[in-house]
Amino acid sequence: MTFLEPLTLTGRYVVLEPLREDHHDGLVEAVRDGELWKLWYTGVPAPEQMAAEISRRVTLQERGSMLPFTTRLVDPATGGPGKVIGMTTYMNIDADTPRVEIGSTWNAASSHGSGSNPDSKLLLLAHAFDTLGCPAVEFRTHWLNHQSREAIARLGAKQDGVLRSHSRSADGALRDTVVFSILEHEWPMVRNGLEFRLAGRR
Repeated sequence: MTFLEPLTLTGRYVVLEPLREDHHDGLVEAVRDGELWKLWYTGVPAPEQMAAEISRRVTLQERGSMLPFTTRLVDPATGGPGKVIGMTTYMNIDADTPRVEIGSTWNAASSHGSGSNPDSKLLLLAHAFDTLGCPAVEFRTHWLNHQSREAIARLGAKQDGVLRSHSRSADGALRDTVVFSILEHEWPMVRNGLEFRLAGRR
């Protein structure tokens, strides 16, 4: 198995399963929870843009540059996939190094603080380091997205730098992008921190 192949990752609170077109309605319901697309510094799709966003991510998967997931809560009754709460990806895939970025992530507002985000990151990081053998995993976010920057730093990622006027946001404004990474030798400490956070939610 390589990181370019779709797979399902199951944790304590979430299940990450390969993004499919039939996830559309669940994703629309999730994005309406908090009206996340109205946060101007993010790239969260509006309900009417969800079908196009699913298609975009699946197309990038076919090209080998992205592996997109739908994020579901674990159903407490069955232990299997439950309610859809959002999306996440491996992106900017460099198969030669190998190296991936974890990004294009959003979760329904009601799931914030539930343990779903650290559980998702634990699953993705563990697969990247322990199975794929990545020497580094990257994260990027908008300079003005302080919530995202703080969440990435809480993982134990180190800030590499800022790419100024790096890209354009949906409204056409130039965006400064903050780049973070976790290196392979840092992963055991990051994993311990995430597992400690998740254990505290019992």
